[in-house]
Amino acid sequence: MSIFKKLFGGGATPEPSHVTYQDFRITPTPMSEGGAYRVSALIEKEIDGETRSHTLVRADTVQGLEAAQDASVRKAKQVIDEQGDRVFR
Repeated sequence: MSIFKKLFGGGATPEPSHVTYQDFRITPTPMSEGGAYRVSALIEKEIDGETRSHTLVRADTVQGLEAAQDASVRKAKQVIDEQGDRVFR
């Protein structure tokens, strides 16, 4: 990436896209940490007309942004399978 893109914001990371799973919306939000990415995702669902959300942060770290996004979605699906709507308590 050129220095001009860094200086003027041309290298901004695009917004992560979301995945729909069992009426939940999962948005992967991996956190950069020392050359790796911590697995993290936002889990949302509309319940009784209100959007509820839960931020999932795991201790797992993964090399590479795309792999971290995939791992974040996979872990979020696992939590949804295990806890369902209880994730919002």
